[in-house]
Order: sequence, then structure tokens, then C-alpha cells
Amino acid sequence: MNFVFPNLVIAYPEIFVVCMACLVLVVDLYLSDDSRIVTYLLSQATLLGAAILTVSLHGSASEMTFNGMFISDDMSDVLKVFIYLITAVVFLYSREYLYVRDQLKGEFFILGLFAVTGMMVMVSAYSLLTLYLGLELLSLCLYAMVALHRDSIPASEAAMKYFVLGAIASGMLLYGMSMIYGATGSLGITEVGNAVRQSASNDIVLLFGLTFVVVALAFKLGAVPFHMWLPDVYHGAPTPVTLFITAAPKVAAFAMVIRLLTDGLGGLHLQWQEMLIVLSVLSITIGNVVAIAQTNIKRMLAYSTISHVGFLLLGILAGTPAGNAASMFYVLAYAIMSLAAFGMIMLLSRTGFEADQLEDFKGLNERSPWFAFVMLVVMFSMAGVPPTVGFYAKLAVLQAVIDVGMVWLAVFAVLFSVVGAFYYLRVVKFMYFDRADDDTPLAANTDMRAAMSVNGLIVLALGIYPSALMTLCAAVMS
Repeated sequence: MNFVFPNLVIAYPEIFVVCMACLVLVVDLYLSDDSRIVTYLLSQATLLGAAILTVSLHGSASEMTFNGMFISDDMSDVLKVFIYLITAVVFLYSREYLYVRDQLKGEFFILGLFAVTGMMVMVSAYSLLTLYLGLELLSLCLYAMVALHRDSIPASEAAMKYFVLGAIASGMLLYGMSMIYGATGSLGITEVGNAVRQSASNDIVLLFGLTFVVVALAFKLGAVPFHMWLPDVYHGAPTPVTLFITAAPKVAAFAMVIRLLTDGLGGLHLQWQEMLIVLSVLSITIGNVVAIAQTNIKRMLAYSTISHVGFLLLGILAGTPAGNAASMFYVLAYAIMSLAAFGMIMLLSRTGFEADQLEDFKGLNERSPWFAFVMLVVMFSMAGVPPTVGFYAKLAVLQAVIDVGMVWLAVFAVLFSVVGAFYYLRVVKFMYFDRADDDTPLAANTDMRAAMSVNGLIVLALGIYPSALMTLCAAVMS
């Protein structure tokens, strides 16, 4: 048997990020706490270099390597670029926040880069084994990042809960994949897809494997009833880590769902569509209703995330290229909105004070009219109010389910969007109609203020002119 050396060129971005992460790890050992800016700059340079490599290596046709286990196609390249961009913004928002609390350690950036590597592998995986490896690399980094502040009891508790439930989800995914392998005789997504289409739709082994896979995906996305880890992790983790978890991994999870369900198990569409309908309905309901009772804005945004996952699943369960494109648009829009929402919490926080309660936003319009407007745009976008990107994202996924005849599901989602608007508008009410308990000026540095301003304007601009991003998503998913 002749060994064929894999084509490493299309995996250069992953190789580059891993090598740079190892370099940053070594360099960081020799830096003092006052020189930690070097680690930050090297991490940002790594993301920039990976983006340049990904764009320059992009080709018109899909390419595979490592015996078909790794693919470079339009979807993988676009999602990778967004992952780099989102992570770069997370690092930018986090630097000052961590510095003033004496928590600016190299581990945050190094674990972030290794997590990015895991997400890149997930996005380009075209084998059940590669998908699992990428997911585990991402998950292990996230567990450590949540527990990064070792002296914090809530952070340690959140990390333990995340680790235990994440391990259960990984075990379910592995068990489901083993059943699929047993039924199809292959780990490759292409071969699995062909075997599923040729097999009987009532193959009991395949259906059991599908069930375990969907449950594991629901765990990773945070869909009800497998959402129990998400509010505690969002609340207990340091805000920069919460920001990272809520944005970039959702993009990788979307790619994983597409690879597994659409590409690999597309022949069982009717079966997994029913499961996703249940997950979507429960997530939209529980997420919006329970969020109303929250007084901590991080927990409120956690339940908001659960409801957004329900909307994300609407486009996927439609099972059409237009539905997949709508879901891709939704997950990218959600990531941008989350960056701004959690970034605002970090902007208002200062040494000895965490702006993680809803009442901490009282009178923000008096303290800073501009950033009150930015938060207003973000809250309106999450509620789906035009002309923000959140409105168009919800409209796109609702159109996808209407096109496949599920009008009742679209009506249900719209009704609970109205319910969800209450807790978003409550934040706006605090900012504009209540007097500030604290008139301390905002202490954020210039680059944080500039990035937050641009972030808010992008949320508004993509709502007014969504066609460019939507056209890109449609082209990728076609």
C-alpha cells in the first residue's frame, strides 16, 4: 500500500495558528506582567496572518486532503474569516478589562488561539473523526478559560458544570457517531451521506445514531432541554470569557450542524426535522419567558441566546439551501450583536465594579448619550426591530420555514418574539427613563470606545443594507 502525502497547502491557516500559538506560549514565559501587551499583539498578529492565508489560498473549487477528512470550500473559508474577526474583537475588548483587574495573563490569549484552531478544524472537517477532534480541542480550551480566575467561586463552579455536562454531550456525540459508522461502514461525510440515502429510512441503528447526534448538537448549541449549563456558565465565567463563548463557537457549531445533518445525514431529513422543530419551539418559548425574570444582564443574555438558537434552528430544519443561508446569516448577525452587548457590559465595568446587573444601566443616556444609543441599537436588533440586522435575520429564517409550508411555526416564532421584546426594551427603559445611581465617567480606553462604536454601527448598517452579507451566505450555501 502506497502512502500518499497529504496536500498541506489548504491546511496552512491551521498549521500557522498552531505554530504561532506555541510561539506565543514560549514568549509569554519570559514576559513580565507589565509587558503582557506583547502577548496581545502577537495573538492579534496571528489572527491577521491566518486571515491573510485563508483569503489568499481560497480557490473557486472545493479541495480535500488527509484522505478526504479535511475540506477547503466556500463555507469553510468564509466562516474562518469571521471566526478570526470575532476573536480579534474579543481580544481587543478584553485587554483593558483584564489589565485593570490584574488578570491580563497570557493563558487567556493562548487558550483563545488553540480554541480558534479547534473551530477551524470543525469548520473544515469532512469526517466524523475530524469533527470530533476539532470539537474536543475547542471544548477543552473553553473549560480552562471559564476557570481562568481560580479565586472566583462562581467561575470554578461554572467551569465544573460546563466540564461535566460537556463531557456527557461529547460522549453522546461519540456514541451516535459510532452507530452511524456501524450502519454505514464509513467515517467520511460524503460516504456517510451516500450510504444514508441508499439505506432504508427506518434503519433502527441509523435512527438511534441520529438521535444521539442531535442531542449532542443541542447540548453544544444550548437548545432546550439541554440548556442547563448555559446560564450558569455565562453568569459565572469572567465577562471576556463569556463574550468569547457566546460569539465565535456558535459559528463553528453552525458549521458542525451543516456538516453532520445536511451533508452527512441529509437522507434522514424528515426524521431530524421533527427533532429540530421540538428543540426550536422549546428554545424559543423557554428562552424568552425565563429571560423576563432575570435581573442579571449576563443571565438575561444567556436565556436570550437560547431563544436565538431556536431561531437559528428554524432555517436549518427547513432543509433548503435558502434556509441554510438564512441560518448562516443569522449566526453571523447574532455573533456581531453579542460582541456589542457583552462589550457594553465591559465598557461600563471598572475596577471593583461589574456592570452585570440590569440596574447598572440606569441613566446611561445621562452619562454617555452615544453609548446609550449603541446599546439601544443592539437591544432593538436582538428584539428584531427594524431597521437593524436582527430584524432581517429573523425575517430570513421565518421566510425559510414559510417556504416549506410551516406557517404555524413562523407565527409561533413571531408571537414569542413579541414576548421577548419586553426584556430587551426594559434595558432601554433603564438607560433613558431612570436616573443614574452612579455618575462616574466611563473609564474605557480609546480603542475600546472606537471598536464599540463601529460594532454598533455595523449592527445598524447590516440591517439597512443586508443584501451584501445575505448574497454571500446564499452563494456559500448554494
